[in-house]
Amino acid sequence: RGFELPAQPEGEGCAVRWLCYSALLCESNPPARAAAGARHSIFIDGEGRLSSCGKESGLTPGLLGHGEGVTRLNTPTRLPSTLGGERAVSVSAGDGHSLAITA
Repeated sequence: RGFELPAQPEGEGCAVRWLCYSALLCESNPPARAAAGARHSIFIDGEGRLSSCGKESGLTPGLLGHGEGVTRLNTPTRLPSTLGGERAVSVSAGDGHSLAITA
């Protein structure tokens, strides 16, 4: 399916992060919350499910949450559910971490 990406906002320094977020906006269940680290982003959809995209450095294995060997995701990819049936309600991301809070 094709869609036109909106222009990258002024001040947004990471084109990959912007493309990931823009792609999610076109989903049938767009993100309710988002957090951006230095090289990756994490999103919560309206159902409380998590997705991530971006790139990890050699110092942050597993940063994207998709297991060993997944070091770069150019499009938002839903994380396998490891929340024990709980819904994510908030996310945070930094240089070397991703965090989700459930309710």
